[in-house]
Amino acid sequence: MGRVHSIETLGAVDGPGLRMVAFLQGCPLRCKFCHNPDTWDFSAGREMSAQELCDQAKRYRRFFGEKGGVTFSGGEPLAQARFVRECVAALHRSGIHCAVDTGGGVASPEALLLLDEADLILLDIKHSEAGGFRELTGGDPAALDRVLERLARTRKPVWVRQVIVEGFTQSEEQVRAMMRKIAGINAVKIELLPYHTLGAHKWAALGLSYPLQGVKPPEEKAM
Repeated sequence: MGRVHSIETLGAVDGPGLRMVAFLQGCPLRCKFCHNPDTWDFSAGREMSAQELCDQAKRYRRFFGEKGGVTFSGGEPLAQARFVRECVAALHRSGIHCAVDTGGGVASPEALLLLDEADLILLDIKHSEAGGFRELTGGDPAALDRVLERLARTRKPVWVRQVIVEGFTQSEEQVRAMMRKIAGINAVKIELLPYHTLGAHKWAALGLSYPLQGVKPPEEKAM
């Protein structure tokens, strides 16, 4: 059983082709720019069996085509690695492509095995320096380093993403540091994503103070 926040059908930006995106509940990071703070709580969401999730995915199979499939996002899917591994195994038996969208916030033995078994990893590099990572996410950068070490060893295809945030990652120096950090992995795609405030209302709804109040999205020229 796993805890699922929500399921989006026919997503077009969470991996190749059209995909069903399962947003899992629970995340150990507290990113200042998080647009899904409602996924942090590990006890929230709804319980769902791996078979139930896979049966739902099969209903959309005809829309996936050759490139599409299922993406596990969150929250942090590596935090529910055992559940996701069971889902991936079942989906693979049906010939469905599986991607894992992660911030690298968990590096347990189960999480590393999940990295091995998924077809594609979408890896969000929050910040490339230990101090900046802690300030921006409140998490331990050592977990991300172990994830990168595993991906370098397996040569699993990875889409690398970094959110460009003024005061944190919006500099040529930081982008170059990110490029050095991922040098050993099989990065088949690299995306720089402009910070946005679309999730700020969720912080307010949860009674939380939005930590990047006043920080503006980067201008197109900066990107």
